[in-house]
Amino acid sequence: MAAPMPPGAPRQRPPSLANYNPNLQQNPNALSDNFQNLNINRPVVMPNSTPRAAPFSQTPAFPSATPSPSMSHQGPPPPNVVPRSMGTQQPALSPDVALRPAVPPAGQSFPFGGRPPSGSLPSSMGGGGPVGVPPSGVPRAGTIPSSGILGGPFAPPPGARPFASSLSSSSGMNVPPSSAQGGWTSNGPLSHAASGAAPAGPRFPMQSSAMQMQTPPLGPPSMVTSARSPPQSSSMQFPLASAGTSSSTVPPVQPAMPLSGPPQGVPPFSRAPPFSAAPPQGVPRPQGSPFGPQTWESRQVGLSPPIPGSFQPPKMFGMPPPLPTQSMTTIPPATGQSGGPVAASSKIDPQQIPRPIPSSLVVMYDTRDGNQSSTPPATSDYIVRDTGNCSPRYMRCTISQIPCTNDLLATSGMQLALLVQPLALHHPSEEAIQVVDFGESGPVRCSRCKAYINPFVRFIDHGRRFICNLCGFTDETPPDYHCNLGPDGRRRDADERPELCLGTVEFVATKEYMVRDPMPAVYFFLIDVSLNAIQTGATAAACSAISQVISDLPESPRTLVGIATFDSTIHFYNLKRALQQPLMLIVPDIEDVYTPLESDIIVPLSECRQHLEILLESIPSMFLNNRTAESAFGAAVKASFLAMKSTGGKLLVFQSVLPSVGVGALSAREAEGRSNVSAGEKEAHKLLQPADKTLKAMAIEFAEYQVCVDVFLTTQTYVDIASISVIPRTTGGQVYYYYPFSALADPAKLYNDLRWNITRPQGFEAVMRVRCSQGIQVQDYYGNFCKRIPTDIDLPAIDCNKAIMVTLKHDDKLQDGSECAFQCALLYTTVYGQRRIRVTTLSLPCTSNLSNLYRSADLDTQFTCFMKQAANEIPSTPLVTVREQMMNLCVNALVSYRKFCATVSSSGQLILPEALKLLPLYTLALIKSTGLSSDGRIDDRSFWITHVSSVYIPLAVPFVYPRMVAIHDLDSQGEGGSPIPPFLPLSSEHISDEGIYLLENGEDALIYIGSSVDSNILHQLLGINSVQEIPTQFVLQQFNNPLSKRLNEVINEIRSQRCSYLRLKLCKKGDQSGMLFFSYLVEDKIPTGQSYVEFLINIHRQIQVKMS
Repeated sequence: MAAPMPPGAPRQRPPSLANYNPNLQQNPNALSDNFQNLNINRPVVMPNSTPRAAPFSQTPAFPSATPSPSMSHQGPPPPNVVPRSMGTQQPALSPDVALRPAVPPAGQSFPFGGRPPSGSLPSSMGGGGPVGVPPSGVPRAGTIPSSGILGGPFAPPPGARPFASSLSSSSGMNVPPSSAQGGWTSNGPLSHAASGAAPAGPRFPMQSSAMQMQTPPLGPPSMVTSARSPPQSSSMQFPLASAGTSSSTVPPVQPAMPLSGPPQGVPPFSRAPPFSAAPPQGVPRPQGSPFGPQTWESRQVGLSPPIPGSFQPPKMFGMPPPLPTQSMTTIPPATGQSGGPVAASSKIDPQQIPRPIPSSLVVMYDTRDGNQSSTPPATSDYIVRDTGNCSPRYMRCTISQIPCTNDLLATSGMQLALLVQPLALHHPSEEAIQVVDFGESGPVRCSRCKAYINPFVRFIDHGRRFICNLCGFTDETPPDYHCNLGPDGRRRDADERPELCLGTVEFVATKEYMVRDPMPAVYFFLIDVSLNAIQTGATAAACSAISQVISDLPESPRTLVGIATFDSTIHFYNLKRALQQPLMLIVPDIEDVYTPLESDIIVPLSECRQHLEILLESIPSMFLNNRTAESAFGAAVKASFLAMKSTGGKLLVFQSVLPSVGVGALSAREAEGRSNVSAGEKEAHKLLQPADKTLKAMAIEFAEYQVCVDVFLTTQTYVDIASISVIPRTTGGQVYYYYPFSALADPAKLYNDLRWNITRPQGFEAVMRVRCSQGIQVQDYYGNFCKRIPTDIDLPAIDCNKAIMVTLKHDDKLQDGSECAFQCALLYTTVYGQRRIRVTTLSLPCTSNLSNLYRSADLDTQFTCFMKQAANEIPSTPLVTVREQMMNLCVNALVSYRKFCATVSSSGQLILPEALKLLPLYTLALIKSTGLSSDGRIDDRSFWITHVSSVYIPLAVPFVYPRMVAIHDLDSQGEGGSPIPPFLPLSSEHISDEGIYLLENGEDALIYIGSSVDSNILHQLLGINSVQEIPTQFVLQQFNNPLSKRLNEVINEIRSQRCSYLRLKLCKKGDQSGMLFFSYLVEDKIPTGQSYVEFLINIHRQIQVKMS
């Protein structure tokens, strides 16, 4: 009899058929359309559907995709007959739909050059979704047979809150409707063949020809009818052996670049950029890591196929093998020419200080591997295989081993928190999330804590009962869910049920989880037409962007749209098809707001598309002579909400000036603060708080009725973001900030931001709760949401770019060697009106060893928590105090390591734990960032706070510690590998007057031009002949020379990695733009801040003081 295996441990799985890949010919389209393959919102076939526009208004390279033949499978059972397991089933494929070409925005040229010839792209680049064939050529996990009925106990009572005794409040995200009964349902991105969408690349890099992975069609597959009867033979196998990754000690060497070329012999992933620009003719597709610097040793992929049967059960998860010594980084004292120590004023060797180390290796990460002690860094490039725990893309813990006691956690000085990104995009080589339908009874849950069934639930008594891994309560197994146990103590069907073998699954919600019918997809556009908006071109840019994204709205009869404009009054428009042209309805009362003819204002898209296009084209000219400077922003938003109140939906507001009249009117507080300097210095942080409670009260009401507000600030003046941002932050929305708005440079970014906002994976009317094992409890949530009760957060909208921080605390002692589980449940509605419950489960080992905590610390997650805590404190605490708090967080995390874990060494050495060796550098960058620096505009700081509150981990670090590359010698850096050059340390020592440098932080890209740059290089790159000709407004163009083509490749690749179009700005030495560029060089000494070396010395002194 085999030895029992712990719950959640991976088991050997029999092989399955290789997945079929119909997408043999890929469209090399770029930018935002590349995200369409990751868009889980679009159904396979919708009535009256039209082909999608090419990305960034460029003509598709191919008129259509390769036809997709149907896959035969056994049909669905007759009505009222329980389906039985019938082996592997393949989802049906729908024929392709011809692509619809589009034109560029009015007055805009194509942002980039031509496209690569069709033969220059690997033929196997497919969208995201289930993996077909890994690099080794061995078939990967394929489809799994479905079996029998679903019944489900413990359905919540009608009307109850969804996470108290059940799940009630409505929510949303997008999964296409099922097209067949039985079989697997992929909740991943759709193939263009299935959806009719323009084929496009994903957020993540595709494999090159040497690392091809076949991808199955990703249209809406058939629903998993989860069986509650003994299954047939298993049909899943993971061909890759146990993927252990070890954290190695990186010796302090010369400054290294945070990203470099691919490893020798392993071609990197090839990537199509996610926003418009395709590479020029004859230039290969950009390649490289999408996540920036990687600071750990990685295992190369695809070296040799595994030996069948060699997959061994792992050891206890997360417990690393004993190490001879604790891994650490030692920074020795600097030495003079004679070899002796330098004077005490400089005790750190500048050549030995830690910096991000580049790596382009792709890591294969098994979520339940006994030899792994930590997860891959969020900023690295990795492929996850879900073997029980969820992917770290969906949920990460700051420490991958949980301290047994609160005292141990306090001693470590580290944070204990989760970063949850429930709808995160997955790598195209990862399997899509499986959708499981338990029928009318709903998913199996613990009757005490209401946790959902997951791989770590332990079945006992021959499978008749199960023990909840969160609260320890023993429940009866529902009769129709019963299955006998195998000799290892696990259910015999565990590997055939996604909910019992995968860390992330999605359940179909039953009627008990709904307080009303699922809401339709509603999009309401509200446009500022005041004098400033008209004169700056913001109104025209907004109308142009909306007109182009109309074709990107969900093709469904339930999709509703509306539009309104406002200055000092509000103008609604009747879009009924019966009218010959749209009819304007004016609401002059901006104090007691109302909405006229609600049924005529928000109408089905299919009925008003023509009227909408005519209206958007005419709005700029209608208000061309408008002389009204006032803005009734609050009243207009309130009136739009009243029109959407019965349905909920997304309200997209384009605002250009400070709201000055009507409900929620604001004053120019920034000017008032400057006029009273003494009071402004003492209470400057109060300018970062909302001016009053009016907008907050409105926002809470919006959230109650499931209205999400996104605000696009196209401004050239102060608009009081601190007050305005309350609405999007409370309703799960987002603030987009274009300051100072440029009618020349910003319309392209505005269009791409709006398009990604609409097309990215997202859900509506969502409710989320995180549950923990006994001994740990949730302390608080941080992010963009509304919280009415302590345990749940309400999200009128949630998308793939939103992250939520969940802080944790001990309420009891944990047992050393046991495991502590966390489960996030998100109830939401897709844009096609389907209720889903996405359940993400993470089980981590508990330890009483302080060294284990430092060994398993997650730097990126720890630092992201620092940032979010700082953003939360800034509006209520003086900046000096917040900077001290961040400094103390860093020192406290390092002093205990030096005191209790480091080997005996000279007191003159600064010793850092290997996992946290970059923490001082990132902390210095945070202290010098826009949010914590003493100078700068109030609105800039308010936007920083708003952005950080919902930023997800891969974009958090670069937001304060940007990437910098030299672009004046791109043509001499060779072909192949990543198009992005080696990264430079953020120090002016690496800036030459003869060079040109690009610096990007995920939101903006600055191009610095030295004062002595070769005029020939300047002409080739930017089309100007001298530094004196540098324009104040800049649009990147591609000229007919290799250097310009390489620069466009670099910009495209960065935009694809960041999921953002990025604003480009030219900077030169000696003026304000040059000062802006050098303010990002965080390693330099500034009048109000220390250099990196000085900061390390300061850290060292504080550690010594605390130790003494």
